[in-house]
Amino acid sequence: MSRIAIFLVFGVVVFAATCTATAASTTLDRIRDRKEIVLGYRDSSLPFSYLDASMKPVGFSIDLCANIVEHLKKKLGLPQLSVKYIVVNSSNRISSVKNGFIDMECGSTVNNLQRQKAVAFSVTTFVSQPKWMVKKSSEINGAPGLKGKAVVVTQGSNAASFAKEANEKEHLDLKILQAKDHDESMSMLSFNRVVAFMEDDILLAGKKAFSRTPDAYKFLPESYEITYYGLILPKDDTEFKEFVDQTLSEMMSSGVFEKVYYKWFQNPIPPLGTNLNFPLNPELKARMKNPSDKVFQ
Repeated sequence: MSRIAIFLVFGVVVFAATCTATAASTTLDRIRDRKEIVLGYRDSSLPFSYLDASMKPVGFSIDLCANIVEHLKKKLGLPQLSVKYIVVNSSNRISSVKNGFIDMECGSTVNNLQRQKAVAFSVTTFVSQPKWMVKKSSEINGAPGLKGKAVVVTQGSNAASFAKEANEKEHLDLKILQAKDHDESMSMLSFNRVVAFMEDDILLAGKKAFSRTPDAYKFLPESYEITYYGLILPKDDTEFKEFVDQTLSEMMSSGVFEKVYYKWFQNPIPPLGTNLNFPLNPELKARMKNPSDKVFQ
């Protein structure tokens, strides 16, 4: 065999071995080897993922991920599988999953086509709509009343694009400010640095309910396009996504998912025992009946 032929054969063998190694490097393999799963959480996204009075991550998404972890222990044969929590925010949650810093994000992230270029999403876990929240004392009763005023969105959130779009379509001439997280956005509204805070309705409901003066705030009637939440997963890891989706789908069909929902959205929750009184909406009920990660934008 000529040297060139030998070189080509050797190259093919090395390439095949490399591809095999790469294909084997799945999230499940990494978790199995480490005997640890790393979960990203948000520290102020009530009631999905936040810190309780003892600074422990709690919430609806945290409970969903905990259920997935229990199933994962059985799948991997690791009853003592360790769970490590790492805080993420609106700006770094996508890159943290993409770069393998965390294995899964358990927060309040909207699934859309742009984000799907970098990461994958589980089947839908919540359905929401962005809204404006203002102080009742502002006497603003609709989006036209925001014209020429300062408003806030959280940096890296889906609401940032919705606010920009509404500003352009409705010719509102807004001064759109960006806060580092939802707590800062709420603080800016509370201290009258802005007249309105745009975010998904459920996240605003959480901030309103846990504020010092819940009755001081109200929602404007305008709603923007429906958004679908999901857990963030590594892109192109079919096996891990199928496992997560199957676990969530089984929770939905068995009634476990609805019980977890009721716990966080229609019951008193920590740290103040506040009840959000946020019932299941028809869109989420439809996704529970037919689980899907499909989005429409």
